[in-house]
Amino acid sequence: MTHYLAVDLGATSGRTVLASFDGQRVEMREFTRFDNPQLPLCGHIFWDIAHLYNEIIKALQRVAAEGITIESIGIDTWGCDVALFGADGQLLSLPYCYRDPHTDGALERYFADCMPRHEVYERTGIQFMPFNTLFQLDTLRRAGTTALQAASKVLFIPDALIYMLTGETVCEYTVASTSQMLNPCTGDLDEHLLASIGLTRGHFGRLVLPGERVGVLTPQVQQATGLGAVAVVAVSSHDTASAVAAVPADDDRFAYLSCGTWSLLGVESPAPIINDDSFRENFTNEGGLDGTTRFLKNITGLWIFEQCRKEFRADDIKFKGVPENVNELNALSQCSACDSLITPDDPRFAHPASMTAAIRDYLTETAQPLPETAADYVRVIFRSLAARYGEVIEILRKITPVDIQRLHVIGGGSRNEYLMQFAADALTMPVVAGPQEGTALGNALVQVRSAGYVASLKEMRSIIKKSIELKTYLPQ
Repeated sequence: MTHYLAVDLGATSGRTVLASFDGQRVEMREFTRFDNPQLPLCGHIFWDIAHLYNEIIKALQRVAAEGITIESIGIDTWGCDVALFGADGQLLSLPYCYRDPHTDGALERYFADCMPRHEVYERTGIQFMPFNTLFQLDTLRRAGTTALQAASKVLFIPDALIYMLTGETVCEYTVASTSQMLNPCTGDLDEHLLASIGLTRGHFGRLVLPGERVGVLTPQVQQATGLGAVAVVAVSSHDTASAVAAVPADDDRFAYLSCGTWSLLGVESPAPIINDDSFRENFTNEGGLDGTTRFLKNITGLWIFEQCRKEFRADDIKFKGVPENVNELNALSQCSACDSLITPDDPRFAHPASMTAAIRDYLTETAQPLPETAADYVRVIFRSLAARYGEVIEILRKITPVDIQRLHVIGGGSRNEYLMQFAADALTMPVVAGPQEGTALGNALVQVRSAGYVASLKEMRSIIKKSIELKTYLPQ
């Protein structure tokens, strides 16, 4: 039995998972869990990367205390955001959070002054969103941000944490592919795009592919944790890339949905799809395992639900008796007849002061019945997400050669049986739910593969099917 530590950091919480592999199956045990709060500070929103690093250290200390021998450590996180380090190797500032509104209008400013929209898409094949790294860095450049001016290294969040643990500066391919700075045809960061924002290729670490052992824990980390020179593996460091690697599919006739704060819906493609259709529909080409391309659409996901849930808990008068338990709250979707629909990707749902007010404003503008109860809001959100999934699936069928026969749902949202059934009904095809721990599972299995115990993506997926239970929802 061999053991691996998967560090899985999401936009609201993080956890470490101990994966144990016996040659046939992998067992996953949640080791630690912790919050990942967004910090409002000095008029901006930041990530507390020192807190995340310290939580990794605490998990490694527990590994040592329990006498567990781990083969390696892998880290996956959300995409786009970066940390800035000086020439002396020190962190220059807290990383900006992609939800900071300072990038509002960033696309228009960049296209007007730096490079036309169509050329950017031809170079990257990435969906346009204001928080893509290209536009974040351009925003910091225009603002004269001193940390960026002084930066010697610009590292994506998983790469930054690898650096803090090992001292090695790398640029992992899958997370770099989310930045709108990587050219999928060359397989590296595009120097023309970097030059347009005043940076060079030298600002970033050497490019590495998923599965490379990039270094070992520094002597300082070894002393702090009680562990030896444990290897750190650059897994599919973008969390969605790790999750998609864990799709338990037997063939290629499927679409996948990584369902969490974001809903990332797409197909696996052997090559990037960059053409007028993909440009018009604003689809993205992100890096996957074994040279695959994740051709997908980013859809605002359960972020809308979670923000409403906070309001339900905060307003005991307006939303009296709303259950605290999330499964009981999900079930309220069956206690409403409100059939209004929102467009989840409408910009007003990105970071509103009140999500329930944003929903009511949208429905008022579109002349639809307004939700009155928590059950109404939950039903509107779930049905709207399912309807959006159906729209995107139809677009995928038109612009890709994939014969989509089913939807595989991975991530925490796969546990939501009500959303899964709404999705099956909207798509009129089977929805296969699981694994819910897809991101950590994909992370761990890339480490297993790096150790030489697994040879291929197909073999990884075979191990996953032996290790988990799946549930299939059929249209009703």
